[in-house]
Amino acid sequence: MAIGAIIIGDEILSGKRQDKHFDKVVELLKARGMALDWAHYLGDDRARLTETLRRSLAGGDVVFSFGGIGVTPDDHTRQAAAAALGVGIALHPDAEREIRGRFGEETTPQRLMLGEFPVGSGIIPNPYNRIPGFSIRSHYFFPGFPVMAWPMLEWVLDTRLAHLHHAVPREEQAIIVYEAPESALLDLMDRIVRDYPKAALFSLPSFGGEGVRRHIELGVRGEPESVRQAMVEIRAEVSRLGFESEEKG
Repeated sequence: MAIGAIIIGDEILSGKRQDKHFDKVVELLKARGMALDWAHYLGDDRARLTETLRRSLAGGDVVFSFGGIGVTPDDHTRQAAAAALGVGIALHPDAEREIRGRFGEETTPQRLMLGEFPVGSGIIPNPYNRIPGFSIRSHYFFPGFPVMAWPMLEWVLDTRLAHLHHAVPREEQAIIVYEAPESALLDLMDRIVRDYPKAALFSLPSFGGEGVRRHIELGVRGEPESVRQAMVEIRAEVSRLGFESEEKG
């Protein structure tokens, strides 16, 4: 099962605000032995968001979506998710309970709209202000505000998705290869990709600069035993080719 993230907002695509969700998702997943497989950035376009969700909902991935679940005219996520599923939107009774618990006598129809989700959804509790997010078909929808979204994401990871923690053990190893053109290592890379399908190879070249030598960070990540075997071969071949290397710290 792949894990994806959808990060929504014109303000991010325009550069008015910097996204903070991507790095946090990677961090929280890594702490639980999980990893992000893909990510999309989308603006406040309901049609494009609907089409993206239609594809992801049909694919069965676990997806974390950030932003657009408010009730202002530029918030489209709830409606797009409902359209992608072909269902209506209704006030969720648990969400209503949370909202009324938050606002009491100051509860208004506009505030209750914050609890209107695609039919069939469950709620995601919000410890910051009790305005919940929602989940449906392995998709989890959070507000765009990090102070709310991140504890809500941790709750999802540690309750709904606890069975996925360390479900697929992963390891990463790499070496720094100095003064080597990538072309000189292509045969080795192709062989590693072919012979170790459970270990994803990566090659990150750096052209160096003041006080820094040109180098390539060459390594693999994935199933631990495959990673270890692949790295034995990588180290041996880099040495045979005569390139200087050191372990990546």
